[in-house]
Amino acid sequence: MKISTTLRRASELVAEGLAPEQALAELERVAARYAVAVTPAVAELIDSSDPDDPIARQYIPDARELNAQANERDDPIGDHTHAPVDGIVHRYPDRVLFKLVHVCAVYCRFCFRREMVGPGKETALSREAYTKALDYICGHDEIWEVILTGGDPLMLSPRRLAEIMNDLAAIDHVKIIRLHTRVPVADPARVSDEMVAALRVQGASTWVALHANHPREFSEAARAACARMIDSGIPMVSQSVLLRGVNDDAVTLTALMRSFVENRIKPYYLHHGDLAPGTAHLRTTIAEGQALMQALRGNVSGLCQPDYVLDIPGGYGKAPIGPEYLSQNAPTNAKAGDATPQESSYRVMDYCGDVHIYPPKS
Repeated sequence: MKISTTLRRASELVAEGLAPEQALAELERVAARYAVAVTPAVAELIDSSDPDDPIARQYIPDARELNAQANERDDPIGDHTHAPVDGIVHRYPDRVLFKLVHVCAVYCRFCFRREMVGPGKETALSREAYTKALDYICGHDEIWEVILTGGDPLMLSPRRLAEIMNDLAAIDHVKIIRLHTRVPVADPARVSDEMVAALRVQGASTWVALHANHPREFSEAARAACARMIDSGIPMVSQSVLLRGVNDDAVTLTALMRSFVENRIKPYYLHHGDLAPGTAHLRTTIAEGQALMQALRGNVSGLCQPDYVLDIPGGYGKAPIGPEYLSQNAPTNAKAGDATPQESSYRVMDYCGDVHIYPPKS
């Protein structure tokens, strides 16, 4: 029978064959700690006969989530460190995060905000908090870009979203409004013509960053949802998290990045897994991530290359952590009387791993 409603309880996952009955008690303990939601669209993608299904691994709770590591933290990327008012994170000079809602269509098992989102948490900014956040943006003319996040901003109604978009576009120095969302793959029916119209405003350019981690997430409905936005003139970029057992091999990562490009979505960020509580079983090592990025370089179109980044714990921002291809040789003394500056000497590694000297010796 086709699932018609979002599954939110461990017992519902078991009843639908998405989790084993013998694990029910453990999964109920996880669900009591961290939010669970599996939409019908996501449930259809799960192969219940595969115990290692990469879609299930992202959304179905796992008993290991209750095993927090000593270095994991409730706020792994330091949102609270840079929150001047409720709803705003101002970490970088020219842009802010605007956290409008704390609910999502689905709840990822690796979410870095898992302590802040879901049932039992504050669902959305109050009207007073929203006004104060808007006043903060108005009062800081260095803010060029506002990034709507949460939670998932596309959980808002088209009417409310249109109000927010117009409020932001009316601020002279805000030129870019970016939305971070899972909805086009997790609940593509929400991306209606009305929703798309709400995203387009006069006075600012809208961008949408889609979070997807496996090529199978691009169902026919998901592809159509993305096309509705792009065909309306909204450019899209991608966000993915490198996850053990989901996309931590070159074949899958290549297929994922190609899926983005085939759907006119530019690969943007590949995030190293954050130190969120109970997510160690899903994190790779940085060395593994660098090796995967090196496998992409040269073997896959340049259109398919994301930046591999680490959000430095404590609120210090993102740092690119891809493999190093360039290193400087020891400087050589320029010859007396040279009329032009001397180019430094570098060692450059190609995508095959071979090392070359630049400039080449004559």
